[in-house]
Amino acid sequence: MEEYIVSALKYRPLNFDAVIGQRSLTTTLKNAISSGKLAHAYLFCGPRGVGKTTCARIFAKAINCFDPQEGGEPCGKCESCLAFDQQRSMNIHELDAASNNSVEDIRELCRQVLIPPQTGRYKVFIIDEVHMLSASAFNAFLKTLEEPPSYVIFILATTEKHKILPTILSRCQVYDFQRMTTKNTIDHLMYVAEKEGYTAEPEALALIAEKADGGMRDALSIFDQMVSFSGGNLTYENVCQNLNVLSQEYYFRLVDHFLAHQVPECLVLLNEVLQKGFDGGNFVAGLASHMRNLLVSRDAVTLPLLEMSERMRSRYQEQAQRCPVSFVYKVLKLANDCDQAYRTSRNKRLQIEICLIQCVQAADPDTTDASGLSPSETIKPIRKEEPQMTQPKPQPSAQPVPPKASVDEGKASASAPSAAPSIAPSVAPSSAPSLSPQASAASRPSAPAEEAVAKKLPKVSFKHFGAGKKEEEAATKPVAPIAEAAQKEPINGEKLTAAWFAFIRTLPHESVALAGRLKGLQPAVKDDNTALLTVSNPQVQQTVESMMPQILATMRQALRNDEFSIKIELEEMQEVQKTYSAPEMLKMMQEQNADVGELVSQLKLTFD
Repeated sequence: MEEYIVSALKYRPLNFDAVIGQRSLTTTLKNAISSGKLAHAYLFCGPRGVGKTTCARIFAKAINCFDPQEGGEPCGKCESCLAFDQQRSMNIHELDAASNNSVEDIRELCRQVLIPPQTGRYKVFIIDEVHMLSASAFNAFLKTLEEPPSYVIFILATTEKHKILPTILSRCQVYDFQRMTTKNTIDHLMYVAEKEGYTAEPEALALIAEKADGGMRDALSIFDQMVSFSGGNLTYENVCQNLNVLSQEYYFRLVDHFLAHQVPECLVLLNEVLQKGFDGGNFVAGLASHMRNLLVSRDAVTLPLLEMSERMRSRYQEQAQRCPVSFVYKVLKLANDCDQAYRTSRNKRLQIEICLIQCVQAADPDTTDASGLSPSETIKPIRKEEPQMTQPKPQPSAQPVPPKASVDEGKASASAPSAAPSIAPSVAPSSAPSLSPQASAASRPSAPAEEAVAKKLPKVSFKHFGAGKKEEEAATKPVAPIAEAAQKEPINGEKLTAAWFAFIRTLPHESVALAGRLKGLQPAVKDDNTALLTVSNPQVQQTVESMMPQILATMRQALRNDEFSIKIELEEMQEVQKTYSAPEMLKMMQEQNADVGELVSQLKLTFD
């Protein structure tokens, strides 16, 4: 059985022209070889699997080639090239800094630098994953890296350039490798499939390239895995199933449901996706990526940003033409907001379902905001707000029209003169409010005040004309506005305490300390209109006096007493009686009476 070699090693480039996606770097290296302008140290930086170590080996092989080709390529036939291909070259040394990162390893390398090459012109040291070297190893390597012998060239490779010391970077020529584009990866995978005799759909290779995320080695490893799974027939469905990737077909169906305003179908599709074991967060992220692809498919300028097969690109263009651009923007925002809220949501499935419902509503042309919930036209209220009272324009030709009751009463008085004495008292007050519009508008200060007065006015009934003169006068007597009446309700302790704390609650949040101090004070009732406030020190008295206008304004309104006032008194300082201990009291008693001391000495009294 023939020995199996993975594609990443079997199809590893052997010359610069075979390197994929790094055309500018390989051209620079070939020109340096052709012109003989070689630096003593190079640093190759870039993501994993983009050709850093491969280019380092090709470069080391080319500079030691006995018969280099035009353009700087190695011949591959001389003894140096054959020794390199058979991995027996003594001029090229590779060191894995991930496992040889100590100071002793670097010192051993420096000792090997002193030995000149036996064959060839240069001795090349390739140090892979150089960022793994310790700080002490870097410092031990500095002098050798800066001034190596003329026959030594160092090629350092790393995936994390930011971990390299600046002193190392300044001693090297730095080359930054780029990620593989999706098109380059698809083309190379198609080349490998043709060489191996496999059949592969472009969509399947595009999915592998997307999963590899710009790394050719990762793409070839996934390719080998898919070949083993499908038996050499790579289809889009097989790759989706094996890589556990959600097919784009679901998103095309989902957007069609959005455009058709089909909420139930969207929820059923979500359930189907979750039943297959896919994570809801990945589903939402895939929806956002799908809408982004639709957005860039709408314009020929942004179409190159869509890295996929031609058939899939045409499908995106077809669906993008059916999607209004405002709809795409709304769904993009909804998917992004849902992705952010999904991580912290307790009911994650409901979060996605709400997002899908909003996406369906976003396709409605009557919606305008990004959430898809607001109508394009604000619903007007059923009941219009009453306009503020304004002065009506005078009408000189129109005469004031008396109320209907007054007219009827006038007719009654004309037809029945004997009833005039009993009716006249009730007619006169009722006809008094029939003033001009200007006068009636001026007599009312505001609509709320007028409503308050109207509530307190008793209704006048004309059913019983013989109710008595006094009752009719009382019923029809105009009432003065409440705002003009002076309030003078007597105060009591309960009302006073409530009004005092009502004022304290009006203080701003920054005055927490002042509010706590005022809560400790308790005003007392002095008479019906006056309260007495006793304070402990002059500072508190000064503070309260400075706030007195604000205090009175609030408390007068709460107490309904416009003559309310507060009298402040300073609390009298009482002399504090000193407390004596038992020995001190005995000493005082002995000073006042000598017999007490003699009695204590005779009885031998002591205090514990």
